[in-house]
Amino acid sequence: MTEATENKQRLHLVFGGELTTLGEVQFRDLSRLDIVGIYPDYASAVTAWRSKAQLTVDNAHMRYFIVHMHRLLDPEEA
Repeated sequence: MTEATENKQRLHLVFGGELTTLGEVQFRDLSRLDIVGIYPDYASAVTAWRSKAQLTVDNAHMRYFIVHMHRLLDPEEA
């Protein structure tokens, strides 16, 4: 197995924003979304997600999400 196959990137996007209500995922203001970053693996994304979520724990409407970009880019391999 080649090194490229062993270290295949599985990109993950971490972002968040303030929701309009607690019952659904609809953002209050799309222009104020917090794009935290894109990470090469799930573990790195979880670390970033947890850090941002803990910083906003006092705002019940603030939510952060992890998007599995690798599944969108190549659904056959997901």
